[in-house]
Amino acid sequence: MNPADEAVAFASLIEGGASIEDVARRFGLTVRFVEGRLRLAKLAPVVFEALAAGEITLDLAKAYGATSDQAIQAQVFEQVSSAYYAPNPDSVRRMVLSGTVRGNDPRARLVGRDAYLAAGGRIERELFDDDDSEAWADVALLENLASAKMDEQAKALAAEQGLAWVKPTLDPYASHDLVDGLVRLPAEPAPLTEAELARLDELDVSYDEHAAILEDEDSAEEAVAAAEAAIEAIERECQDIRSRPPVLPPELKGDAGMILTLSRDGTPVLQPVFYGERQSEGPGDDDGIEVIAGSGDNGPRRAALSKRLVDELAMQRRDVLALHVASDPGLALDLLVFTLADGDTVDWRSRSATTIRGGVPAGPIVGFEAKDAPASAALADLKGGLDESWRAGEDAATRFDRFRSLGDDARAAWLGFVVGRTFEASLNMVGDRHIALQDRLGCQIGIDMAQWWRPTAANYFDRVSKQVILDALADVGGPELSARFASVKKTDLAMSAERVFAGTYITEAEVRDRAIAWVPEVMRFADPAEPVLDEQDELDAEAKTPVGSANDDCPAPREMAA
Repeated sequence: MNPADEAVAFASLIEGGASIEDVARRFGLTVRFVEGRLRLAKLAPVVFEALAAGEITLDLAKAYGATSDQAIQAQVFEQVSSAYYAPNPDSVRRMVLSGTVRGNDPRARLVGRDAYLAAGGRIERELFDDDDSEAWADVALLENLASAKMDEQAKALAAEQGLAWVKPTLDPYASHDLVDGLVRLPAEPAPLTEAELARLDELDVSYDEHAAILEDEDSAEEAVAAAEAAIEAIERECQDIRSRPPVLPPELKGDAGMILTLSRDGTPVLQPVFYGERQSEGPGDDDGIEVIAGSGDNGPRRAALSKRLVDELAMQRRDVLALHVASDPGLALDLLVFTLADGDTVDWRSRSATTIRGGVPAGPIVGFEAKDAPASAALADLKGGLDESWRAGEDAATRFDRFRSLGDDARAAWLGFVVGRTFEASLNMVGDRHIALQDRLGCQIGIDMAQWWRPTAANYFDRVSKQVILDALADVGGPELSARFASVKKTDLAMSAERVFAGTYITEAEVRDRAIAWVPEVMRFADPAEPVLDEQDELDAEAKTPVGSANDDCPAPREMAA
């Protein structure tokens, strides 16, 4: 029997009146062994089913059993199941025991401290914690409160906007699963009023006046500072005036809905896209096509053409079109961007006009989404700001016409988006994960990786050797800082390292500055002319780890990318 079968069998005997000692004697086992299996029987159903199916190891199941709260077990199981990395018992044990989120979590900001405490929630606060860094212990309760508040807000917005429905989500963007089965409805921003147009003219005049001050080399510093502040205010006001929500035709509003997301600051945000239920295709829609040679006064005229002739004529017609598109770079660029952008909305039953493809790479881990990562959230915001009014076209030809009618800035935004989403996953290391062109791009752009990714226990330190963590501490604080943590257990060391590199650990100012700017070499965009991190270098670093140290089997950065 596997551990799950043993747990069920032992629990059945106990329910039948046998004692733990009786079960132990009957099977020749220790009392402690039987008690351990009985604890497995009390796991949350989703965790126990995963154990029974062999989807998680016995050690992982025991880690979930570190708490008897099945709600927390299920919550943590859902979190680690959606992660891109394989969970380890230390991470799971810490998550179920702490089961906390920080006070600056979007869900915490949405619910509010008072409401959370009134519902029986617990908050753990250390000496130097503030409202943002304090730990909210009852994650399952917080999740329920946040979901209830979003549901309430969604119902209110649906009634206020006159919509058929509003779907809430605690994510900062509308995921693919959330909009599956829905189609975007045509909606365009309302035209500017005369008063708004007049105000924009006034702002343009004011902008020119302040810009002249900046261009004047004799301007005083105070005047320059005031002009810069005024220009920022003018740009914000212009943006506010031009950023108008889309307006849906009245005849579509009764069946339309929208998505309510939760921003990173805890504010519910109604995404400016209208959706409708996807209509099923009727029978006979794809029975076939009729080839028409021409038409006259008496209606269509059919022509009996051989397949060979049809193919030859089609290829010659294609070459004529290709010549004219090749002679018009502007049209060619619009066609390229449109085809890439329309790739995720095209009807796959119809033939594509070109062979242009720019699919979104799935990445080494299928289904992984780093939803809380700043770059992922920023990409979602960028996508949400794209002008998608052209998608309302019924077919590719209509959509292309609408796309070409967009302004230059709107089409340029689509160009950046469709190119950016095609990048393959890479790291700054020797091997299959290294892509030199991406390193060159990152260097030319001047990307500061530390601003977009920070190492935490969950995403890095729990999954590298203890020596790798100590080396990282030495990088920012020298041998003294590394020695300070040398005797700390691996699990506690990972949490301490997270605080050090988040800048919340109390230490010297210069050490803190280096810590918040540190990222592993594999995450940096290195100049391709410089040598990248060799896999053997990391193997040597792992070899330095003392025998018997905690979590010797934790993967090094090389293994993380394997």
